[in-house]
Amino acid sequence: MKNTAFTKFHQESGAKMVPFAGYYMPVEYFGINEEHITVRRKAGVFDVSHMGEFWVTGQKALPYLQYITSNDVSVLFNGKVQYSCFPNGKGGIVDDLLVYRFSTEKYLLVVNAANIEKDWSWCVRNAEQFGLKVGSDLVNASDEIAQLAIQGPLALKAMQKLTPEPVTGMEYYTFKEIEFAGIKNVLFSTTGYTGAGGCEIYVKNEDGPKLWNAVFTAGDEFGIRPIGLGARDTLRLEMGFCLYGNDINDQTSPIEAGLGWITKFVDYKEFIDKDMLLKQKKEGVTRSLKGFVMIDRGIPRQHYEVVDSQGNIIGEVTSGTMSPMLKQGIGMAYLTKGFWKADTVIYIRIRNKDLKAKVVNLPFYKA
Repeated sequence: MKNTAFTKFHQESGAKMVPFAGYYMPVEYFGINEEHITVRRKAGVFDVSHMGEFWVTGQKALPYLQYITSNDVSVLFNGKVQYSCFPNGKGGIVDDLLVYRFSTEKYLLVVNAANIEKDWSWCVRNAEQFGLKVGSDLVNASDEIAQLAIQGPLALKAMQKLTPEPVTGMEYYTFKEIEFAGIKNVLFSTTGYTGAGGCEIYVKNEDGPKLWNAVFTAGDEFGIRPIGLGARDTLRLEMGFCLYGNDINDQTSPIEAGLGWITKFVDYKEFIDKDMLLKQKKEGVTRSLKGFVMIDRGIPRQHYEVVDSQGNIIGEVTSGTMSPMLKQGIGMAYLTKGFWKADTVIYIRIRNKDLKAKVVNLPFYKA
């Protein structure tokens, strides 16, 4: 198991540590519900150094990314971030990712921690046809970068204390390279996985301890606290954000997963699975990922069966929890056609009992 640049701080803070994606990571510090509410109302700090980072550079960087990702990379401008996915050539998803544009010939891909090796192999496999050289045009920098996500309505206000560069007014999904907390060449990005606002900050591993101490000193007056992976999951689920391995995987298409908005069918963009996915968009699919809330009291969990009023199986839960903000069971599930409309009554089979729920539009929680 690997450690991040912040592992000692987690241990000193009394975090409950667990193995996750090859790293020892904090799952919680002082209770998942309280950590969740801290992020929604104030500011919280997540260690997300386990995420993967790949550099793509050179004249062929753009056509390469247009081919291996579903979104339209050509619309990006310098300092813009884009959410996308890697179609897998069989109608499924290799992974979802963020694409950062530094210039027309320089991009950073940020991928999920559990998929780094798989994603890297996929990127390398598709690089040759574009003449990208592994090790120079395509570089895996995952082990060199430390990352903190500072999330919450007070996050940017607190972080503004650490840089002369204005950051509180940055647009969502943009980034800057700035001096921050006395550290040069920091990537400061207004992205996150919580829906609570805030930023994600990338530094070299050796600058990690300095970043951690500065962030908590600056955020002290705002009630900033460290947050674990447990609350990260409940926060993303309240927003209806997909989690790879739960809601999307190698067998789910972006159209089925409600990710048609990151799948761009434009004439000038040829990408993996384009024809297959375009056919799904035009002809429709037989199942779709939908959100639901529990009407009866119960907590839905992954793989629970979804049934209709007659007990017929109509789907399967992909993610579920008790929402700390709504005080209600919430979840997402792939449902068969005919059960997609908001307010449609469905039943979640929990411990051999069919508990009533209803389909809702996402997100579950609006700040």
